[in-house]
Amino acid sequence: MIEACGVPHTEVDLIVANGRSVDFSYLVNGEDRISVFPVFEAFDITPIVKVRPEPLRTVRFVADNHLGRLARLLRLLGLDTLYERDWTDPELVRISTSDQRILLTRDVGLLKRASVTHGAYVRATDPREQMTEVVRRFHLARRLAPFTRCMACNGELTPVAKEEIAHRLPPETRRHVDDYRACASCGKVYWQGAHHAELQRIVAAACRADPVSK
Repeated sequence: MIEACGVPHTEVDLIVANGRSVDFSYLVNGEDRISVFPVFEAFDITPIVKVRPEPLRTVRFVADNHLGRLARLLRLLGLDTLYERDWTDPELVRISTSDQRILLTRDVGLLKRASVTHGAYVRATDPREQMTEVVRRFHLARRLAPFTRCMACNGELTPVAKEEIAHRLPPETRRHVDDYRACASCGKVYWQGAHHAELQRIVAAACRADPVSK
């Protein structure tokens, strides 16, 4: 009945029927008073019966093929986020369940699949607003580790000596920049270029998005 109203089960953390906590197996009667509450990521309600597995305290994401720009922004913040434009819905569900990743999607129907246990419907359409929404929804401000993941592939960035990658650098960069990081997965090299100030503003906005966790 809840999903018939348009709310996927992954958006529900608590159901109260006539003042008593129940799960999805409860059979609704005509005179019942039903209250439905959203996910409580920041509060411990374990003494109350919950309708889904416990929140994933190691927060990792997999994003559907409509959220590529959001995936890059989450990686910028240091959040482990898988994304491939060609993944099908069954592949997304499999990755979410097998890797214990929160499925981020703009498709409500995808979150209604019974095998999906952790997911979130992303309501905003602008990528930066989506980033803010996710950080606030999962109270992530304290968990951010900016500039530690590759925005292209999600691999971890590690410091690399300038001499090792000098042959791959533009001449002006090689002349003026000394600090570099390289992706352990794809080898992409990062440094503080002209766009770094804008990336810092994006990170600062994400940190401000979640006052509860500060």
